[in-house]
Amino acid sequence: MTKHILIIGLGLIGGSLAKALQRNRDVHVAGYDSSALTSRKAFKMGIIHSSPPSLEQAASEADVIIFATPVGATIKLMEQSKYWKLKDDVILTDTGSTKTQIMEASKKLNHLFIGGHPMAGSHKSGVEAAKEVLFENAFYILTPNHQTDEKHMQCLTNLLAVTKAKIKVLTAEEHDHMTAIVSHFPHLIAASLVHQLDHEEKFPFTRQLAAGGFRDTTRIASANPEMWRDITTQNNVMIVQQLENWMEQMEELKQMLQKNDPEPIQEYFTHAKMVRDKLPISGHGAMFSVFDLYIDIPDVPGVISELTGYLAEEQISIVNLRILETREDVFGILIISFQTTEDRARAQKCISTRTIYDTYIS
Repeated sequence: MTKHILIIGLGLIGGSLAKALQRNRDVHVAGYDSSALTSRKAFKMGIIHSSPPSLEQAASEADVIIFATPVGATIKLMEQSKYWKLKDDVILTDTGSTKTQIMEASKKLNHLFIGGHPMAGSHKSGVEAAKEVLFENAFYILTPNHQTDEKHMQCLTNLLAVTKAKIKVLTAEEHDHMTAIVSHFPHLIAASLVHQLDHEEKFPFTRQLAAGGFRDTTRIASANPEMWRDITTQNNVMIVQQLENWMEQMEELKQMLQKNDPEPIQEYFTHAKMVRDKLPISGHGAMFSVFDLYIDIPDVPGVISELTGYLAEEQISIVNLRILETREDVFGILIISFQTTEDRARAQKCISTRTIYDTYIS
């Protein structure tokens, strides 16, 4: 029996979900977007099976409705859904990156709602960037509410299994606390570092020096400002708590530096290195990330085109590449970024077998 899925919002996440769900031949994926042009484009590209003329009609036929829209828009759509003629056993879910407000809003619904957050992304956006492999090996968090039973959880889990994501069940509070630590709060820090650079007037050349490690450290500050405004306001309590904890730690660090005792300063960095080195280097975390391969290369003409040529022959897609340092007679570091760990592993093998350049993962 064919299961009808409606995805509302056909951006990167909604479009990628639509493509991944089509792996199940017993599923019909309908798509709706506030932009009629986006809906038509998604249909022509085969991302969705159908593009219904109205949201209400599509919702009435759906067994599962996925809100792949920003959290604020999702809450408004959830409110509207109370006036839709839905199937009695329909499952409503979302893809929002904060969960507490969503789950609070779900208490007012007439139908079952299970919160969701696929922790995957891309350097590209829009339906054109949709990829059916986007969620493979990424965490997909589900946050049930008090109405959710095992039957409905299993139904949604089975549906999402074809995405090849790692399904985990958390409460909304657990989700928002953890993502505040490893995703939301780091964006504030990255943005604050950029602001600190922007306020540097005494030595203008500082901006030129920021082209290396500083730029990599603050990469996430280039994310969509409107999206991060919403995330910050929606998960405000958790983020403020993390900021307070961090300010306490910075005060302790300040006092340590004022004493200028080398031993505790070294221990501070040693502990940080130990914890960081134990972090997993495979799979996806709470933030969108690319997977970097570091290559020691000589500063000679043609070396970069040589390496990228090898990768092109193996049809390995590159997200980005950059050079950390290159001077005459000194080896520089070429960093090539990939979308998946699998692509990085293939690239490392490809380069290692064809060249004498050292490759490593940091």
